[in-house]
Amino acid sequence: MTKITAFPTEITRQLQNGGMDAHGQPPERVTSDGGGNPCRHCLRYIPKGAEMLILAHRPFATAQPYAETGPIFLCAAPCPRHDSAELPEALTRAPDYLIKGYTTEDRIVYGTGIVIPQAQMMQQAGTILADDRVAYVHIRSARNNCYQARIDRA
Repeated sequence: MTKITAFPTEITRQLQNGGMDAHGQPPERVTSDGGGNPCRHCLRYIPKGAEMLILAHRPFATAQPYAETGPIFLCAAPCPRHDSAELPEALTRAPDYLIKGYTTEDRIVYGTGIVIPQAQMMQQAGTILADDRVAYVHIRSARNNCYQARIDRA
């Protein structure tokens, strides 16, 4: 059994209130064009005309060779954190995603990375998590490698 883990609320609120991103810069505040701008906290698409944040995110506790940093979007206004067994809206529109397993030390488990059709993603994540070396799985954009969310054991 697996679950989607969204961006933490405490960090989201800090960023929404002007906190610094992974590069030590305040998030950019822009207006969503209604395109593909998934909020990593509520895991919904940010609607056209809504204010959003663009920031650098490193989904790892410390900087190290495997700690990829990249751009993400967040709603600028407080939003509820995704907490449901349902696949969130933000993970339903792309035809495929890059998923890969990581150890408890935040190192990639080689051989687990795969670009997989969205419909097969959660089943494959369960297979990856069956490997005792894997602590969690990242979901990333198959096109731009942007961090989307994390998959954990339920």
